[in-house]
Formats: sequence, structure tokens, C-alpha cells
Amino acid sequence: MIKRTLCFTNPAYLSLKDRQLVIRLPEVEKSDMPEELKKEAVRTVPVEDIGVVVLDNKQITLTEGLLEALLENNCSVITCDSRSMPVGLMLPLCGNTLQSERFRDQLDASLPLKKQLWQQTVKAKIDNQAAVLAQCAGAETGCMRRWSADVRSGDTDNLEGRAAAYYWKNLFDGIPGLDGFTRDRQGIPPNNLLNYGYAILRAVIARSLVSSGLLPTLGIHHHNRYNAYCLADDIMEPYRPYVDELVYGIAAEYGIDIPEDITKDLKMRLLGIPVIDVRIGGKRSPLMVAATQTTASLYKCFNGEARRIAYPEM
Repeated sequence: MIKRTLCFTNPAYLSLKDRQLVIRLPEVEKSDMPEELKKEAVRTVPVEDIGVVVLDNKQITLTEGLLEALLENNCSVITCDSRSMPVGLMLPLCGNTLQSERFRDQLDASLPLKKQLWQQTVKAKIDNQAAVLAQCAGAETGCMRRWSADVRSGDTDNLEGRAAAYYWKNLFDGIPGLDGFTRDRQGIPPNNLLNYGYAILRAVIARSLVSSGLLPTLGIHHHNRYNAYCLADDIMEPYRPYVDELVYGIAAEYGIDIPEDITKDLKMRLLGIPVIDVRIGGKRSPLMVAATQTTASLYKCFNGEARRIAYPEM
């Protein structure tokens, strides 16, 4: 079942009743409207149908009971800052019945295994970047295919970085006003769209890791001591090009007129990332479902049942 992504951009009262997320609007609650009309304005969503919740307004109130139910349902809860950019992510502490056993397998993973898994991750990322570059920008990708084939265990030659430099230099070149685009978190648009999209993707991947009984903190490559989601940042790498492709389409429409502050319409388009159609294992699947397949295969690599991570192919 595909889980829903809910984004709240206006003031709201969020609570729980009968395993339903109950949505009430302050302006309605405080108005002089008849009680019958107020009741009609209340909306509900089954908690079990929700995968991601984005809180993007400082006047949102939610109950502890609702928060507990969302986390018990393995839902990711994202909070945003005054610029509507995601700044916080809340996940459940326990998402699998065999959690301690799976933690142990993850902790016991050898360094050679982690290097091999990172090699697979980098190859999958470069291949997907090459596909986006060819399809969107019509750029030459022979060099990227060679770099993908040459990635060694642990990517000791940093071919990921070489491919990224070529990729970002060419991706937006055909769009007027975006020639010479530089990927920079603090840079000009469409960097803001990429940041927002990656934050949604990160939440989806982290949620899937928890559901597979893995610790999102312990990466196979990323190891920043201040990063609570190193493994999520590792595993999301081959999925990033799906966000890039979506943002490219938006950039092609807007050109240099991409707004600094992401509009509601653009947010809605980026919030569709979890249901993007991807191909994994030779079959089509929504990205959120594919992410679960990827993290399940990662655990099998940790416990010795498999040797390869199942990543999507573009």
C-alpha cells in the first residue's frame, strides 16, 4: 500500500480520534459559525495511511497522542523553518520486531563489506545521473559510464565526486539563465528546490531503514559525528537523480524566474516524490515502496543472505 504524504502550510489543530488524524482549522473553531457547519469543516485521515507528515506553519498544534500514533505507524514527521525549508525529522525508535538482532548484524558488518556496498551505491548513483543527463540535457555521458565501470571498492578514486562535477556543470546548461549552474545548498534557485526535494527523499529513506530494523545513524560511508542520518544519506544517493529530474522539469518551465521562496504549487509537486514511478528489480514501483525493497536488501547484505543492494535503475 502506498502511504500518503501530508503537508500542513496553514494554522491547524491536529489530534487523534479512533486511529484517525483529525484536522481542525483555528479560524473555523473560533468563528461564530453554527456547530453543525464547524463539524462539517473537520477532516480526518486514517493514521495507517500516512507515511510522511510535513509541518510548515508556526501555528500548528498537535497532540502527544497523535504524535505517538504517527510514530507507532512508522511515519516520518518533518518540521520546517520560517523559509519553509525542512529543518527537523522525527522517526520511531523501534520499527521492526527483530530490532536488536538486526542492529547487531549492522554493527558487526565488516569494513570490506561496507566498502563493497558503497561501491555498489556509487555505481548506481552515477548510472542514474548519466540517464538523467542524457534524457534531460542531451549531454554526452560516455565519460560517466566509464567512471561507473571503474568504481572500486570504497570508491578510493572518488569517482563519485568527479561524476558529480561533470553532472552539475551540464545538467541545467540548456535552460536560459541557468548556464554555469553550481550546486550549493545556499546558492541561487533551483538549489532551493533540490534542498527541499532531498529533504523529502531523506525522510522516505530514513523511514524505510527504520522499518527494516536498521539504525539510520550508522552509515556505510558517511560518518559525520553530528549527522543522525548517515545511513539514510548513503542509501538515498542513487535516488537523488529522481529528484534532480523532477527539479529539471520545473526549472525548464520557470527558467531564471524560479522563486526564492518555494510556492505552494511547487511544494505540492515536490511532495509527490514518494510516489514517483521507479523501476527496481525489473518492475515498476512507487519510490516509497522501492525504498523499502532497497533497505530490506541492505539488511540481507548485513546478515549474509545477499551480496547486492537492490537499487532502482533509470
